[in-house]
Amino acid sequence: MEPEELRRRISAFPRWHYRFEFASGVSTPVSDRAQVNRQRQRYAYFFERLVTAAGGSLSGRRVLDLGCNAGFWSLAAHDAGADFVMGIDFNDEYIQQARLVFEASGVDSRSYDFQQGEVFTQQLGRDFDVVLCLGLIDQVDRPVELFQLMAGTGAELIVIDSNVSRAYTSMFELTTLYNTRDVPGDGLALIPSRQAVADLANRHGYQTVALALEMTDLTGMSAYRRERRCAFICSRRPLSGLPVERRPRLVPWWVRDPGALVGF
Repeated sequence: MEPEELRRRISAFPRWHYRFEFASGVSTPVSDRAQVNRQRQRYAYFFERLVTAAGGSLSGRRVLDLGCNAGFWSLAAHDAGADFVMGIDFNDEYIQQARLVFEASGVDSRSYDFQQGEVFTQQLGRDFDVVLCLGLIDQVDRPVELFQLMAGTGAELIVIDSNVSRAYTSMFELTTLYNTRDVPGDGLALIPSRQAVADLANRHGYQTVALALEMTDLTGMSAYRRERRCAFICSRRPLSGLPVERRPRLVPWWVRDPGALVGF
């Protein structure tokens, strides 16, 4: 694709959430340093650790990207060696962006597919090895059903990046989303606690690691810094070698003798 045509097609969209830099020297118009840093830091935070959990490469794997936006993480999966990537998003504008990104990146059209639609209505089948659920589970009012859907794909690995409740118990906080443009329904959502994510994963046979926050620059990362956001790797096989988040031990207010608590 000629650079001028690519610039024209990029500028036809009113907004881009992710910055893409193409071999032609053209890039998508995201100049906010905080946003650019955010995607770079998140890549190191959970995507590089996904590749580590997968054995150093996604070669031979089929990846499902739920709530794919413009395909930033889908492209990362392709670049990490994935055989096939499928992205789904409720917003058709994002699907058109993702298709443009992959076309402009010269990716073989047989190795990807982007579909517009609601996640819960898609017929996915047991046909994926990795599921990316990034910024989605906290945007829906059916997180239990969503995890069942992900597990039903047969995936060995699931990556979740989500706003989380600070509760130490397994629970969900009901909230109303500020921006409902990109999600179906009336904007009500259930935000999981860390333990709720682990319990949902365990129900479907996954071991879960809440990843330690090890970032070099927290610009644009306030939700992570305040422990209101966290990423998880869920695996059907034992996980090892990943940095695990450490949180202080909770002692309930009604317990007079903390030493009496065993395994709490």
